[in-house]
Parts: sequence; C-alpha cells; structure tokens
Amino acid sequence: MAPLPFQRLLDDHGHDVYRFLVASVGRADAEDCYQETWLAALRAYPKLAHTDNLRGWLFTIAAHKALDLQRRRQRAPRLLAALGAAATAPPAERQRPEGRLSEDLWAAICGLAPKQRAAVVLRHLLDADYPTVAATMAISEAAARRNVHEGLKRLREEHGVEWST
Repeated sequence: MAPLPFQRLLDDHGHDVYRFLVASVGRADAEDCYQETWLAALRAYPKLAHTDNLRGWLFTIAAHKALDLQRRRQRAPRLLAALGAAATAPPAERQRPEGRLSEDLWAAICGLAPKQRAAVVLRHLLDADYPTVAATMAISEAAARRNVHEGLKRLREEHGVEWST
C-alpha cells in the first residue's frame, strides 16, 4: 500500500497531535514541540517501511519530542536564575549586582561573549566550582575551565582587570 500524501497525514492527525502536546508539555511549549514533531515526521516519512499505523507513529514522535523538552529543561542552567537578568538580557537591560562590583568591572563582564560571561559569573561571583559551572552550562568541565580562562584573559587584556579571588 502506498503511503498517504504527507499533507493528508497532517490534516488527519494534526489537531490530535497538538492536543496531545498541549496536555504533555503545556500550551507555551506545545507549538515548538508540534513543529519539531512534524519536521521529524516529514524527514522520516519517505523512508517509512510500515504505514499501517501512522497515527501511532506520529504520537510516538510527539511523545519523544515532549520527552526531549523535559530533558532539556532538566539540563537547563540552574544557577543562571541566580544571576537575574545579567545572563540573558541585552546589554542595555543588564543590572549590576548590588554592592558587588564597580560599574567599570560590571560593564566589562557584560561585554564578554555569553558563554565566557556565564562561566566567569558562575565561577567568581557565585563561587561555583568547575564541575558545577560545567553542569550548569551543560558543557564539559574542560570547556567550563576554558570559558573562565578566556573570559578572565579578555578582561585582563582589554580592560586591565585583575581578578582577585
């Protein structure tokens, strides 16, 4: 039996897949999971050997996308919440931690590349050890050390900042 045109598959099951994802991950994340589900299905559809249970196949893909989202949430940086807006906000919106740093030093830190900034802040402002920095940023410990090193090097070279710990 020849497979259905992909558009018909989408028309027949799209609403149910979306409802499943809303129930699984919530309305805010359902749209992204829905799109990822259909992209994965579209990529795999031409090579699909068995087309007798396409609905079950689609729900399996959707369930995997929901699970992937939950895993990403678990791996998401936990300590970055402690940084407040400093970790993710555009430079104009970043706030300096009260009483911790001079304006110049905070501006220099905010000018670092995002990974370097996060690593330096985690290591030197939040006093996280390298395994914690690595886990928080979802990178290897070697990469965490490298990001801290490169961030401090840039602060030293471009701004004359010597970090005292």
